Amino acid sequence: MAATRPYRSTLRQEHAEQTRRRILEAAAAVFSSRGYASASLADIAAAAGVSVESVKVHGPKRALLLAAFELTFGGEAGESSLAERPEVAAIAALDDADRMLAELIPFIAAANARTAGLWSTFTAAARDDDTVAAVLAELLERRHADYGLLVGLLAERGVAEVSALDDAGRRELADGLSFVMSPEGYQQLVRESGWSFERYTRWLSGTVRLLVTAERAASTG
Repeated sequence: MAATRPYRSTLRQEHAEQTRRRILEAAAAVFSSRGYASASLADIAAAAGVSVESVKVHGPKRALLLAAFELTFGGEAGESSLAERPEVAAIAALDDADRMLAELIPFIAAANARTAGLWSTFTAAARDDDTVAAVLAELLERRHADYGLLVGLLAERGVAEVSALDDAGRRELADGLSFVMSPEGYQQLVRESGWSFERYTRWLSGTVRLLVTAERAASTG
C-alpha cells in the first residue's frame, strides 16, 4: 500500500492542476464577455463545471483576473517574468538577434490576440478598483522589466544601435517596445481598425525593427 501513495498523490495533484486550469480558462472567458464588475464567481463556476467553493479556493476575483490573464497570455498562471516561461527562454537563448526577433514577435502577436479582450477588462476594472489597479501596476512593472531584458539581449548580440545607447536610452527603448508590443495596440489595430492578424504581425515586426535601429538617433537628436 505504501508504494501506491506517491502515485495517488501525483494523480491528485494532476487533477487539482487540471481543475485550476479549467477554472482560469472559464474566468478568462467570463471576464472577457461580461466585464469584471458583472462577472460573478457563480458565473465562472458554471462555465468551468465546478462548484462555487472550488472557484473560491483560487480567488478572490482579482486574483482570478490576474491568473487568467497570465495563463491566456503566456500559457502559465503565476506572477513570474515572461522571460522565465520555457518558450520565451528558448527564444532568448538564441545567439542571433534577427532570429530572436523573428521568433519573439509572432509569439507576442499571438499572445496579444488571445488576451486583447481580457486586457480591456483588466484596465477597465483598474479604474474602479484600487486593489485591481495595484495588481495591474505590478503587472506593467514586470512587463517593462521583460522588455528591459530584451534590450539587454539585443545589445549582447551585437545590435550596434542598441549597444551604443546609454542607460537612459535603453530605458527609453524598453518603454517604446513595451508600448508597441502591448495588447492595447492589437486592440486598436485589429479589433477597432479592422486589420487582419497577418497585417498586424507584419506591422509589428517592421515597427519593432525600425524602433530598435532608430532609437540611437532619437535618443541623441
